[in-house]
Amino acid sequence: MKDITAVGEILIDMTQTGLSEAGVPLFAANPGGAPANVAVAASRLGASTAFIGKTGRDPFGAYLRRVLEDDFVDCSGMHTGDQPTTMAIVSVDSTGERSFSFVRGADCELSPDEINESAVCRSKFLHFGSVSLTRGIARGGTIFAARAAHLAGVLVSYDPNYRPALWRSEAEAAEWMRVPLPLVDVIKLSEEELPLLTGSSDLEEGSRLLAEQGISLVLVTLGGTGSFCRWQGECFTVPGVSVKVTDTNGAGDTFLGAVLSRLSRRGERPLEGLTGAELRDILDFANRAAALTCARSGAIPAMPLLDELSDK
Repeated sequence: MKDITAVGEILIDMTQTGLSEAGVPLFAANPGGAPANVAVAASRLGASTAFIGKTGRDPFGAYLRRVLEDDFVDCSGMHTGDQPTTMAIVSVDSTGERSFSFVRGADCELSPDEINESAVCRSKFLHFGSVSLTRGIARGGTIFAARAAHLAGVLVSYDPNYRPALWRSEAEAAEWMRVPLPLVDVIKLSEEELPLLTGSSDLEEGSRLLAEQGISLVLVTLGGTGSFCRWQGECFTVPGVSVKVTDTNGAGDTFLGAVLSRLSRRGERPLEGLTGAELRDILDFANRAAALTCARSGAIPAMPLLDELSDK
């Protein structure tokens, strides 16, 4: 049994690294894609993980598979297709904040037929995000995987990772991002995404509305401030860690990978008997892991190993 199986996009993050002497932006081709990031982050922090997704039959696709395999992510569910590997163009401002544009390709073509249902159902967690809900047959493939996991009693983790450039409108994004909520056990979202899904920017009220839909564990990342949690009617915030920010790309994925890796240690039913005190420790660990990612450049290349964190 795998601890975590992630399904969705894997891509090349063309991340701005600076300017040439002539003032031309310079970019590095970093491996990325939020579900793939979560699989790598959790693997580096001690979990057994697998990834289901699709790349092109091109050097970028071969590179991405190699990166995941080097981090001990099971890639038996990865497919290749006729479309080129997807790219995200990530520009970083002087504070380390990112802006995105996309050149979509193979990630949109992951079909339900390419989802190994038995592999999904042999995991403690099935994780996915909303980027694969934006277009193409990957929308059906992703929802198929989440529904299969839910029906099998596998815990479903969801990151409604809002990227405005991928949707025709905010209203369309909100509509589709809400579709999987009845299947979800654990949700991780940002402060900015909370009102998009719930209509409320208040942490306690917004998280209550999500809990009313059957979501057991609601996590809201607060940037450098830390993270907010709702669990079994209790709400609390765990402070973040102060670092000099280089690049925030991948920080949220590191946070969630850290949370899922720690929850996975609790046996075949990771949420059963979970206490608020345990969750505070888990979120502190996840905050510290995310802070290390922010202090370095790139998404996957910046993610910490377990021995970099004092709490092992």
